[in-house]
Amino acid sequence: MMNFDYSDEHNMLRETARAFANEHIRPYAAEWDRTAVFPMDLIPLMVQMGFMGSTISEEYGGMGLDYISYAILTEEINAACSSVRTLMSVHNSLVCSTLQEWGSEEQKQKYLPRLATGELIGCFGLTEPNAGSWASNQETRVTDDGDHIIINGTKTWISNGQLANLCISFGQADPDKKHAGIVAFIVEKGTPGFSVGQDLPKMGGRANHATELVFDDCRIPKENILGGFGNGFKIAMSGLDHGRYSVAAGSVGVAQECLDLATAYAPERVTFGKPIGKHQSIQIKIADMARDVDTARLLVYRCGHLKNRGIRSTRETSMCKWHATEIANRAAYETMQIFGGNGYSTEFPIERLFRDIRVATIYEGSSEMQKLIIANYELGYTRDKQTPLQRPKEPWEVV
Repeated sequence: MMNFDYSDEHNMLRETARAFANEHIRPYAAEWDRTAVFPMDLIPLMVQMGFMGSTISEEYGGMGLDYISYAILTEEINAACSSVRTLMSVHNSLVCSTLQEWGSEEQKQKYLPRLATGELIGCFGLTEPNAGSWASNQETRVTDDGDHIIINGTKTWISNGQLANLCISFGQADPDKKHAGIVAFIVEKGTPGFSVGQDLPKMGGRANHATELVFDDCRIPKENILGGFGNGFKIAMSGLDHGRYSVAAGSVGVAQECLDLATAYAPERVTFGKPIGKHQSIQIKIADMARDVDTARLLVYRCGHLKNRGIRSTRETSMCKWHATEIANRAAYETMQIFGGNGYSTEFPIERLFRDIRVATIYEGSSEMQKLIIANYELGYTRDKQTPLQRPKEPWEVV
């Protein structure tokens, strides 16, 4: 059964993560945003805390956190700075978890310990100019060349792209097979033919740069193929399940931060002879935010509960990602309304939170895409093939 009580370990992790964020992240987040420079000296501190290997099992040098713990950690980091959360969750969720799930033992031994220590920083090269929500439309080409494969193509909007020195990426080896022809592979920075392209300017999350990745006759050994030929699409989708979970948890953190800012500001700001917190219109906004934060957090934890049990949770992941990102955007909007003109000023953190959270409803699968995934589960069909699916059990049905 699902337990709604935090364990002592969960409480300790939240306190530890919050203290770390308060000391090393929150005071500097506005400056990192202004300069659009990632604080590289923060990474060794995150390594010392185990955060860079939070999803890696202890066998490979990581923390081996359960999914509820990982959500708590992600909440606290994202509440302080979305750029730092992006680095951590792309590295952990999209790269480390995917490698741990799909990699050969040799690949795990080679890369996971180095990812846990921060020697390697990971990125996930799936999105292309014509392959966003339509992820199976990979135009990057993979050509068989004996003991090697040759890769040609361009990826775009790759978070961590500027910082990463290890990439899990994807390409099409047999277009006639469509999604069944997609190959996943591991490539390290410095490999001939693999380079970082242009930096793409962004509205928010400015300290974590999104870049292009360019493959120009990039030749890598077949031992770097992840999961074998033809499993690339499955690997990409499982990676997105991990990534969407961390985006949802991080969005809960932003929504909670907005609620905290609003409830601290409302009793202090006086209009018409009384604190604005005494006005019913403001109280209604705060009540809506409190409800939204709780429901989003519960959806995230339900998903984490299923993941901890090894139960397929694509439907639940889409549900918590959709809901949490939407309510976080709403919380940022309403908190800016509560702050009034001050909310629009860079002297207050809400304007940065407002900009940072906007992309959460778009990347790693837009809200519209999450609705389609959920609807197809409810209707009993997959998206691509009209094949009946077994509906996953609810947490309270699992014993």
